[in-house]
Amino acid sequence: MEIERPYVSSELDRVEGAEIDALMAASKEPYPDPVAWLHEELQRNVLLTSTEHVIDWGKRYSVWPVPLGLACCAFEMICAAASRYDLSRFGMEVMRFSPRQADLLLVAGTLTWKMAPALRRIYDQMAEPKWVVAMGACTVSGGAFRGSYSVVPGINLIVPVDVYIPGCPPRPEGLLHGLMELHRKVLADNLIKK
Repeated sequence: MEIERPYVSSELDRVEGAEIDALMAASKEPYPDPVAWLHEELQRNVLLTSTEHVIDWGKRYSVWPVPLGLACCAFEMICAAASRYDLSRFGMEVMRFSPRQADLLLVAGTLTWKMAPALRRIYDQMAEPKWVVAMGACTVSGGAFRGSYSVVPGINLIVPVDVYIPGCPPRPEGLLHGLMELHRKVLADNLIKK
């Protein structure tokens, strides 16, 4: 017994059948996998590395300096932070004036014995890991004032120094070179001790 459908016309059946036949004729090959591109994209854009390397890279480009400008070398340090030399490309765009927020002590100028306890206090307040850069002849060795009763003949008598930048005063390019040397030292220093 055949059921009559009054709402379906034979013209509609023919049109629908033609659509289905055309679809069946065009559907002999499956569509390509929509995520097949993913494998190639992963090959080009995913970088595999160790956790230590990522941490060391982060340490290298997030060194936050606390400036200790004691004399004329401080002007060259300020120039290095300005737009022409741009310390921000090394991740140091904001100088921290709190030692608790910094991990690089940037000493520029003549250190006197009266200022030495303050330098030591600032160094002790910094969190580990921490580094020290001595900028200028007076900072490194006392410079022209080495024989004076009031001048410290090198800040390495007060705090350990990681990078020495000679000059009287050293140019901003010298400071940038010293910071790149510090970056090499940071990368060489492993976070996980063996």
